[in-house]
Amino acid sequence: MKTYKIYLTSAGIQVQNQHGLICSVPGKWDDFINQSQLFQNCASLHFQEAKIENPLCPIDSQEIWAAGVTYLRSKVARMEESKESGGDTFYDKVYDAVRPEIFYKGNRLRSVGPGGKVRIRKDSLWNVPEPELTLFVNKHGELAGYSIGNDMSSRDIEGENPLYLPQAKVYDAAAGLGPCLLVTEKPLAPSTIISMEIFRNSESVFQGDTEISQMKRSHAELVDYLTREMSFPAGVYLMTGTCIVPDPPFTLQSGDSIHITIEPIGTLIQTVA
Repeated sequence: MKTYKIYLTSAGIQVQNQHGLICSVPGKWDDFINQSQLFQNCASLHFQEAKIENPLCPIDSQEIWAAGVTYLRSKVARMEESKESGGDTFYDKVYDAVRPEIFYKGNRLRSVGPGGKVRIRKDSLWNVPEPELTLFVNKHGELAGYSIGNDMSSRDIEGENPLYLPQAKVYDAAAGLGPCLLVTEKPLAPSTIISMEIFRNSESVFQGDTEISQMKRSHAELVDYLTREMSFPAGVYLMTGTCIVPDPPFTLQSGDSIHITIEPIGTLIQTVA
């Protein structure tokens, strides 16, 4: 399957083909990624030997949203963390409900790109990264590409009361995204693997992986609910949930290195500030 990786870099927009060749594209990020035939336009570019210049977070005016409890493992984890408060029944119900859980995650101000520093809240004692396949939906409401998301979460805050979810999920540097926007000839295969490894003092302290086939809801279903009553003039990113959840008592610490890999997108590496 042919693919192209679109990078927002310190040198502007750069597109990389499967052979590692590069084409620098003039213009604005918002305009380029919202072309209705993005894959075809990438295929028509002229590529040459070059290197990617300092990749940035692949976002400008886009919003970032997220879907929750789309995997069974996520449902179980959420029920465990909120059992004491009596909120576990909410996660049990939403997993089987017709309507998915979708919430606002952030924007360029709240996001962190490849090589950047994500944050954990000072008022939280239990924090985890959540590796997620992230969809790019263009301004026409079309699923146009993919990226890697890191949905940083304060599990103790959300577990205390489901109404605290915005505080547990949305804060400065809580939305990891990158390293690029991948556009493909065909949708990603259900066998596509998401993997995450966390390093502390250069030693691996957590590793997990899954296939996106384990997701209960389809990408089309999530896009449909997100765009039913909202327009996105610059497009939108949608994180699709995770089932890679470190078991308690694991919690992130300052200096931890988070590596999230989804091929053929690549690897998003970020450090905890």
